Amino acid sequence: MNGLIGRKLGMTSIFTEAGKNVACTVVEMGPCVVTQVKTEDADGYESLQVGYGDKKEKNTTKQLAGHFKKASTSPKAKLVEFRDFDIAEKALGETIKVEEVFEEGDIINAIGTSKGKGFQGVVKRHGFKGVNDATHGQHNRQRAPGSIGAASYPAKVFKGMRMGGRTGGKRIKVKNLEVLKIFPAENLLVVKGAIPGHKGSYVIIEK
Repeated sequence: MNGLIGRKLGMTSIFTEAGKNVACTVVEMGPCVVTQVKTEDADGYESLQVGYGDKKEKNTTKQLAGHFKKASTSPKAKLVEFRDFDIAEKALGETIKVEEVFEEGDIINAIGTSKGKGFQGVVKRHGFKGVNDATHGQHNRQRAPGSIGAASYPAKVFKGMRMGGRTGGKRIKVKNLEVLKIFPAENLLVVKGAIPGHKGSYVIIEK
């Protein structure tokens, strides 16, 4: 896969040529900087490491500061490797823009960290229906999980049982999204549908 790192700006909607209103996500895609070129001889495989988002010098370790200095760029907040770039065409410190990688109509994958929702019950976390009928002895059981175990055998709760717990905050990949529009001057990519993450979060768009 090759791709770029971006920042989710938010959602909007646009009209297609057929007059249909389509929900979409706007992503600021770079420009990204090549921070390392990995070769078969030196690293055992070929890839490009790209960086995006400025980071303060004081918050950068000396090792990474030297890494960025070698690429003649300022410290970057996010680093990602992509294997399917033609490394012969890209040099260390070179800038990669959105129009060089993506075209309108491309089918892409979006990777991000989903919104964290804290500790949630089974209705919100797993879509349990709950007890809708509040009669027949049901007292405050509308959103309860119900029985979670069997009897004296197996005398335990099996791993993976759907229960309440920490929700969100996980790495999510959404596949087969369509690129609707590209605005090269603003480095913007308009993707059909929703992608993981909150506004301002880093996302990886690959194709």
